Amino acid sequence: MHDQEKAGYKSIALDIAQRIVSGELPEKSKISGRSLLAGQYHVSPETIRKAIVLLKDEDIVSVSQGKEIVIVSAAKANEYISKNNYLKSAYSLKQEIQQLLVEKHEVDRKFEVLLKEIIEASDRLKNLKPYNPVELKIKPDAHVIGKTIAALEFWQNTGATIIALRRGVNVSISPGPHVVLREDDVVVVVGDDHAHRRTEQFLNTTRL
Repeated sequence: MHDQEKAGYKSIALDIAQRIVSGELPEKSKISGRSLLAGQYHVSPETIRKAIVLLKDEDIVSVSQGKEIVIVSAAKANEYISKNNYLKSAYSLKQEIQQLLVEKHEVDRKFEVLLKEIIEASDRLKNLKPYNPVELKIKPDAHVIGKTIAALEFWQNTGATIIALRRGVNVSISPGPHVVLREDDVVVVVGDDHAHRRTEQFLNTTRL
């Protein structure tokens, strides 16, 4: 309830500021008493008081000792709107980032489960079970970008076998020799430790 009240008076302050900027409430005009405002916004007089205090603190309105509310500055009202719209956008972006992180963790988890199932189920890969799969990301300046797996002579140069390729949220299992590698692709390879080292070095050798 406290958060709703807090959001309520801030929203009312922003709405009044919008009305000032639009010219509906011109500078030097007086806003009707709190009881009337409370009726317009269907909130308590205390919530209206908090909204007016916010506007007063921003030098948008003045409040006399007789509780008369006068519009002081449309320019300040515009600044207040701009500032709060920015903060709202920053908050929204933070929420989106948090949601994307949750989704990324879920995709990663599903990917690991899928890899395990592939290795356990595939007759072709059964002899590779002692070797743990390793994920390697292709860096922006890697020489392999734009080249096919076949053209790179991948196995000959690394001794490792590509069992999957992840591109964003899409996963290709046992990608064929004609697949073109791209920046930020993640290749999943199996082999011994020596092959893993050779693969990492080979993939991310920079372009000449």
